[in-house]
Amino acid sequence: MSTVERPALEGTVAVRDGRRLSFAEYGAPRGAAIVWMHGTPGARRQIPFEARLHAEQHGLRIIGIDRPGIGSSTPHLYPNIVDWAGDLALLLDALAVDTCRLIGLSGGGPYALAAGAALPQRVHGVGVLGGVAPTAGPDAAEGGIIQLAVALAPLLRAGRVPLGIALTAAIRLVKPLAGPGLDLYAALQPPGDKNLLARPEFKAMFLDDLLNGSRFQTSAPLSDLVLFTRDWGFQAADVSVPVRWWHGDEDHIVPFRHGQHMVDRLPDATMTVISGESHLGGLGIAEEVISTLMELGPRCPSTTATS
Repeated sequence: MSTVERPALEGTVAVRDGRRLSFAEYGAPRGAAIVWMHGTPGARRQIPFEARLHAEQHGLRIIGIDRPGIGSSTPHLYPNIVDWAGDLALLLDALAVDTCRLIGLSGGGPYALAAGAALPQRVHGVGVLGGVAPTAGPDAAEGGIIQLAVALAPLLRAGRVPLGIALTAAIRLVKPLAGPGLDLYAALQPPGDKNLLARPEFKAMFLDDLLNGSRFQTSAPLSDLVLFTRDWGFQAADVSVPVRWWHGDEDHIVPFRHGQHMVDRLPDATMTVISGESHLGGLGIAEEVISTLMELGPRCPSTTATS
C-alpha cells in the first residue's frame, strides 16, 4: 500500500450549540482556500493524493471537513442541509479564511451547493463531482439508488442513533479486513470505479480515511441519508455563485441525468461529462477540477489568507 502522509494540520473547531467540527488541512497554510466535502460515507481525509500535491505545488490550502457524527465532529442532525452553512461560517472564521471555493463529492455535493446558496459573499465557486440531487421540493429528480433512502426514511429517522452505534461496532469488528474488503467492493464495481480503486494511491487514501474517520463514531452517513430525503432548505435557483459539475456518464450510484437535471436548474452552471467513468470518476481528475475552480471569482496572491 502507498505511504500515506499525515495532514499538515488536524483539529476541531467550536461551532454552534457547544458542538465541534473536525478538519484536516493539506497544502499551503496561508494559500487560497478550497473546502473539500467528502462523500457518503467518508471523512475529512477523503482527498486524492493528486489534489494534495497540486495544492502544495500551487500554494493552495485544502481543508477537509468531517460532517457531524464522523471523526471528532459532534453527532448532530441538521433540520435541513442549508443549516450546516452556519457551522461552516464559524469554522472558516476560526481558520482565518475570509473566502473560499468548495468541492463536494457525491453526498458532499448538496453541502457544497448549500454553502453557495447561503454564503455567496464568501464562496467564489462550487465544484460538484457526481453530486446527489434533491428527492423533495421543486428540484426533485426521480429514480436512482437514492430512492431506497426515500423508501426507508421513516426507519432511518427512528433508528438513526442505534443504527449508527451498530454500524460503528461493525466497522471496528472488520477493521483488520478493511483492505481485502475494499478489494471485494472494487471487484463488484463498474470498470471506471474498479480501475480507480485498483490504483495503490487511491486504495491507500480510502483506507486511511475510513480507518481514521470511523475510529470513534459512524453516524454521519445515516444523517446524510435522512437529510437527502428532506427538503434541502434552499433551491437550485438560490445558488448564485458559479457551479462547475463533473459527472461520469456511466455513474451507477447517482445517475448522470440527475447531474444534468441540477445543472439545468442552477443559475450559473456547466456540465463536464467524464466519459466512460462511473461514480468516483471525479476523484481521478482532481487537478482539472481544482484548476477550473481557481479561475472562478477574484484572483488574489496565493500567499494571502483571504484569497
